[in-house]
Amino acid sequence: MKKIILARHGETAWNVEEIFRGRIDVELNETGRRQAQLLAGHLLDINIEAVYSSPLSRALETAEAIAGRRRLEVDVSAGLMDLDFGEWQGLSRREVTERYPALHEEWLNHPERVRFPAGGSLSAVRERATGLIDELIGKHTGTLVLVSHRVVNKVLICALLGLDDSHFWNISQDTCAITTFDYEQGRFVLAGHNQTSYLKSIPKIPPV
Repeated sequence: MKKIILARHGETAWNVEEIFRGRIDVELNETGRRQAQLLAGHLLDINIEAVYSSPLSRALETAEAIAGRRRLEVDVSAGLMDLDFGEWQGLSRREVTERYPALHEEWLNHPERVRFPAGGSLSAVRERATGLIDELIGKHTGTLVLVSHRVVNKVLICALLGLDDSHFWNISQDTCAITTFDYEQGRFVLAGHNQTSYLKSIPKIPPV
């Protein structure tokens, strides 16, 4: 059976500080590295055919922890690149609410309508990420792990469930969590969501 495991990268300092990351290449912190190793251990009993990753180091390091346990090479794909937050990148949540109050309110209430100043949109993420999924489903026959970012995974989860991007905030995914879909008879079936039981030895922070 074909199976897709969507994994979010481990924790970074900017997750903790609630700073918008986007395409800025922020590395994992020590907690994030530990999370990545725990996730890799959790997946050891699963026969994984291939591991794909966003080009950004926080995702790539997480993916390499998984692939390294089974001597696989990580396939880097631009289709898994994080949302371009444009002028918001590198700003704290407080700074964004002060400088862009109307757009921030729109982001919280109608994310599907937002195009970030000098940046991208959820629809652009959806187009490239679902295009990658279509490509991989045609190429592989087994279980795939895709390591990416909160925004990308939330958009993909919506898409695979047949929901539009207005449901973005109805989906949660913690750092280094996994969401699993089985692919059966041309349909994606949600088999597990936001699973983090393997991280229980690490204090949990609020998802950002």
